[in-house]
Formats: sequence, structure tokens, C-alpha cells
Amino acid sequence: MRILVSRPTQSDPSSIVGLGLIVIVAAAEIFGATFYYIGRMRAARGSAQVLVGAALRPPAASATPASATTKGLPTSAASPPALSITDRLLQEGIALRDRGDMTNALARLHEASERDPQNAMVLEEIAKTYESMQLFDRSNEMWRKLQEMGPAAGAAYELADRRLKLGMSTPATGEAGMASASLDAGSIHRDVGGIAEGPILSISEVKTTEEPNPDAETSLTLQIGIRKEPNAAFDHTKVKIQVFFYDTVEDKDVKLTDADVNYEWLTSKHDWTDTNPEILSVSYLRPKTKGGSSEAALSAAAASVRPPGKGRAAKMSSSAEGARRYLGYRILVYYDDKLQAVQAEPARLVQLFPPSESGSAP
Repeated sequence: MRILVSRPTQSDPSSIVGLGLIVIVAAAEIFGATFYYIGRMRAARGSAQVLVGAALRPPAASATPASATTKGLPTSAASPPALSITDRLLQEGIALRDRGDMTNALARLHEASERDPQNAMVLEEIAKTYESMQLFDRSNEMWRKLQEMGPAAGAAYELADRRLKLGMSTPATGEAGMASASLDAGSIHRDVGGIAEGPILSISEVKTTEEPNPDAETSLTLQIGIRKEPNAAFDHTKVKIQVFFYDTVEDKDVKLTDADVNYEWLTSKHDWTDTNPEILSVSYLRPKTKGGSSEAALSAAAASVRPPGKGRAAKMSSSAEGARRYLGYRILVYYDDKLQAVQAEPARLVQLFPPSESGSAP
């Protein structure tokens, strides 16, 4: 068996230098790769920490508390309950009466009474409305209904008992006085159910026009629209319209006028067959030299109109009664001698001169 043993030879200097360069380059590459991968690992670890921190961090508190965002929102407990139809009609009727619109006030209140005939509050307000109109027979009917209801009507029963015991002839109570005072603010326009089925005639409008006249102290004209209810059984010969003018004497007393009063129908037939409403014109003329008149003559100053026709009111005799000034008017409409509608300007004329429910009454 031959054994070969190698024997080292003397190294070449150039080979040693080349080998060293190779080792240096290899070491540099290894160092660079190591640095690169270490950097990647640190970056990945930092990102993971950020993500984990964001996931574990509690959410920031809102700048506005949750309770503050809902504080201003209405809740079902705070909202008022919806009114019933009867209560709504009652409130509307009272508001209309306070404005002096008795026609619509009574219409709302009666509608409420039809829906709830045993509603004491509705019957009380109807009675007060009739009282403010000086129609005490009708107000007493309402008070009697409340009295018949007994203590179940509550305070309205006690009020009705007091009213009926007093035998109302004037608005002597605080409530009626307040209602009367509220009417003085302006004109009053109301239709009165003079018959069981309700009024056949109503006053649709009153237009007042002042006319320039150098020879007159006051010259004005009323245009009064009288409307008939559609499909109502009707006889125009049963219509009666009264127009009263009033003056202040020495700026204190209120009396029927002594001025010249004339009336004329502006519509041709005024029987409500072709035209509805029919228009009546009534003029007031006070010459600058006009004197006063006696009370007997003043009572004839009202223009009492029965269609068809036109005419001239009687002139008043003069007297040294004092300086007069135009105050206003009062209009009454009757059908078959039953009061249908009343309108006055200013409203207090109705309180000073309550209308009669019968057209035949003096």
C-alpha cells in the first residue's frame, strides 16, 4: 500500500493578496445583508407595535357629551296631548268671541255642543256669548241646561244657579262685563239664530264711504250686503231691515241722529231670486247749518226697509240741543219678525241699545 503525503510548498505573495481581497469583499457583503435584514425586522416590529397600540388604546372622548346632543330634542313625554275636535272648536269659539265675531263664535260653539251635548264648558261659553249679545232668553236656556245637569257640571252648575237666581237682564257679572268690554274694540258682526233652523238672512258686508261735500259737515254712505241662505224656504215680503245712525251730543251723550237719512236698493229686484246678496245703500248727510231735534223725531230717524222699494227717511225738526257729531250705525235684519243678524260700529252701540228679538217690538 502506497501512502502519498503532500508537502506544502512556498506560497505565492500575489495569491495571498487576492485571497485576502476576496475575504474582505465577502465579509462586506455578509455585513451589508445582515444590516439590511436587521433593519427590516426592526421596521416590521415598530409597525406591529403601532397597530397593537392603536387597537388597545381606548377611543377618545367626544367633545360634545352624548347627553348634550339629545338635550334639545323633544320627547314624547314633553309634547302636549292632541286636542279633541270638541276642545278645538271650543277654543276657536272663545277666540272668535273675544275678537267680536259672534257669528262664527256661535257656529263653532254649537258645532262643539252637537258633538258633545253634555260638555258643561261648551254650554257655559254659549251662554256667556248670548249674554254678551244681550240675548238673555237664549243665555238662560243654556244656564237651565247646565242647572239640569246638576253638580256633575262642576263650577258651571254653580255659575248657572247664580245666573238664574239673579234673573239676568243686564250683564251684571265679571265674565259678562269682560265680554262686553272686548266688543268695544271695533265693529261687531254677528248673525243670530232667530229661527229654530238657524238664520235665513245674514249681513255679508258693510262698506262705509265718506263723500266729499263742501256744504256738509258729514256725508257718508253705507253699502250693506244682505245674503240669503241657499235653498231656504223664503218670502221676500217678510224681510225687514232697520238701519239706525247715532250721534254724540256735546261729545258725551249718545242719541239717534237728526241728520238726513236716505236709503235705496242698488240691486234691481231685491227679492233674492236673481242676486245674492242684495245691496242696500243708506246715506247720512249732516249739513253745516243742521240743528238738533226732539227725542220724538229722533225715534223716526231709523230707516226701516221692506223690499221692494226705496225711499227717504223723514227729516228731523231742529232744536237747540247742542253740537252733534256722527258716531256710528246699528243694522238689524229680521225675517218673519224674528231677528236674523246684527251689526254695529262701534260695537258698544249694541250694548247701549240691545236689539229686540222681534221685529214688531217698538
